[in-house]
Amino acid sequence: MGTDLLLSPHSITPMYVQIVEQVVAKVMSGTWKPGTPLPSIRELAAGSRVSVITVKRAYLELERAGVIVTRQGKGSFVADALDATQALAEGEFQTQMQGLLDAARKLGLGRRQVVERVGQAFDRLTDASPTHTNPERRKP
Repeated sequence: MGTDLLLSPHSITPMYVQIVEQVVAKVMSGTWKPGTPLPSIRELAAGSRVSVITVKRAYLELERAGVIVTRQGKGSFVADALDATQALAEGEFQTQMQGLLDAARKLGLGRRQVVERVGQAFDRLTDASPTHTNPERRKP
């Protein structure tokens, strides 16, 4: 596997985040299948012209998220599909939630207002989906 990640030093997105996002995208799209070896930290750093520390940070984030696994002396590999899919979904949820909180802060919304709006949105979502049953909304 080559270092086929396209990193931009001119982007406002930090380099390690660009690496994480692109690896996640390749895993989610199926381009990189479970068990696929990733470039070594040094190989990716040299090929992308970023520091070894930057790549190491990205790999640690990916490992923490369950997207990759690192085997001592063997390298880093795409995690098994089931683990990776769950980890990616959790990571996406966390990213979206952080975006929501950032937007709420910009609007000057307090905790109660955010929780209320999320609850209303959730109610609209579950009301619109007849196949989804919400045990909290059942009538006794």
